[in-house]
Amino acid sequence: MTRPGDQPAAPLLVAMTGKASPAKAATGDKPVFAYIAALPEPQRAIAEGIDALAAQSLPGLRRAVKWGMAYYGVDGGWCFSSGAFVGHVKLMFIRGTEIQPEPPVTPIGMGKSTRGIELASLDDFDASQVASWMKQAATIPFVGGKKR
Repeated sequence: MTRPGDQPAAPLLVAMTGKASPAKAATGDKPVFAYIAALPEPQRAIAEGIDALAAQSLPGLRRAVKWGMAYYGVDGGWCFSSGAFVGHVKLMFIRGTEIQPEPPVTPIGMGKSTRGIELASLDDFDASQVASWMKQAATIPFVGGKKR
């Protein structure tokens, strides 16, 4: 959905096998909002839904763009990330093997304990389950290679 003042979103590259965004690393709300706004549909709507649910579920939410994806955390560290890819958005929980029920997807190229889900549309989004995972992940944030 285009909003007044929005810039046209750059299309995701069909031949891509990795991340779909050239977004530069930056900390804060503004870079994450810009990353999401630059996505094409349906990835933008899915990423907006993830971001809104994170803001609603986690008091003191911290945002950043890292490795071309949106990262979300709390004061203790990073909890999960959301990245747009051709045909879907991946929502990845950094310590996903420690949350219940364990998210079903083991993302390639992420840590051994990372688990997540792939969302091709808003219909794939179970807000209640995702909020539960977000809240659980916030109790066990990841900090720079060290477990808390």
